Amino acid sequence: MKYLICFILLVVSNNTGTAQQLKSGFNRDEYIALMKLSAQFGDSAYAASIPIPPGYSLLYRSPVVGLLNCWELWMREDGVAIISIRGTTSDKVSWLANFYAAMVPAKGTIQISKTDSFPYELADNPRAAVHIGWLVSTAFLSKTILQKIDSLHKTGTKEMIIMGHSQGGAIAYLLTAYLLHLQKQHLLSGDIRFKTYCSAAPKPGNLYFAYDYEAATRGGWAFNVVNSADWVPETPVSIQTLDDYNSINPFIHIKSFIRKQKWPGRWALSYAYGRMNTPSRKAARNYRKYLGSFVSKSIKKQLGGYQPPEYYKSMDYVRTGVFIVLQPDDEYYKLFPQDGKNIFINHMHAPYIYLTEKLPAE
Repeated sequence: MKYLICFILLVVSNNTGTAQQLKSGFNRDEYIALMKLSAQFGDSAYAASIPIPPGYSLLYRSPVVGLLNCWELWMREDGVAIISIRGTTSDKVSWLANFYAAMVPAKGTIQISKTDSFPYELADNPRAAVHIGWLVSTAFLSKTILQKIDSLHKTGTKEMIIMGHSQGGAIAYLLTAYLLHLQKQHLLSGDIRFKTYCSAAPKPGNLYFAYDYEAATRGGWAFNVVNSADWVPETPVSIQTLDDYNSINPFIHIKSFIRKQKWPGRWALSYAYGRMNTPSRKAARNYRKYLGSFVSKSIKKQLGGYQPPEYYKSMDYVRTGVFIVLQPDDEYYKLFPQDGKNIFINHMHAPYIYLTEKLPAE
C-alpha cells in the first residue's frame, strides 16, 4: 500500500509538471503582462513607468544585430517562455527596416552579410509575399532565437509566447510563420506550442501571406491588438492592381472583351480601362523603386555584404490575422490629447494597456 501511494504521488507530480499552461484564445491579462515586459525596452524612465509584472524573470537579452534589432527571453512562473521582440527605436537605422518596404516572395534565400545567407519559408502559397525590411530583421534575430528555443526544449520547455509591439509586432508575424514552417519541415521540434501576440503591428505582407498565416495559426493561437486611433497598423501604403487578384477573375478576358466591341464603344471602354489600371500600376512601380531599390542603398551601407533580392511585383499590403480592436472613448481622449503634437500618442504602451484594461476580464 505504501509503494502504491508513492507511485500515485509520483504520477500526479509528473502530470502537474507537464500540464499545458498555454490556452488558445485572446487573454486580456496575459496580453497586459506581455505589454509590460515589452515596455522594458524603453529608456529607464519609460520602463519605470510600466513596471515588470510579478511572476516573470528575464533570462536573456540578445545583442543588437542587423537593423538595430534586439529581443529578450523571459520565463513565466508556470514555465511558459516569452520571446519579446523590440520595436522601432529613435535611431534612423532602426527606421530603415520600416522604410525598406518593397515585397519579396515568402519563400527564398537572402544574403544578409558577406558570410551569412538566410533561407526561409513563411508560406506555402507561391504568390505569398512579405515586407523585405522586417524579413531582414527576422533573419538576424532568428539565429539566437533558434539557439535559445533549442536550449529551452532540451530542458523541457515546450510552450512559448512570441510578443512584439509596433515594428516588433511586424517581426513577430514573420518569426511565427518562419518557426511554424520549420516545424512542418521537421527542422524544429513539432511538440513546441507557439502563441503569438502582435501589438500595434503594421501590415506584414500581401493577401496570400495573410491567408497562409491565418490558416497556420487558426484556433486562437495568434492575434494583433490594435488601437483604432493608432495610425501605425494602417501602414505600409497598400496599392492593389489587377495583377494582385487570383489568376481566375473577371478581369482576365477584359482586353479581348473590349476588342470585340463596336466603335466608338471600344475606344471609350479602352480609355476608361487604361485610366483605372495604369495609375495603380505606375504607383506600385514607384513605391518599389523608392522603398526598395533606393532604400536598399542605405541598407547595404549598414549591412556589409548584403545583397538585395529581386522584389515581388506588388505593393498590396493587407491586415493579417485575428484582430483585437481597442476602441477609445471620451475618457480616453481626455487622458491622451489629440492635438497632433505627438504623432505617437495613440501608439505607445500606455494607451494600449489603458484600453485593454477596460476589456472584460476572462
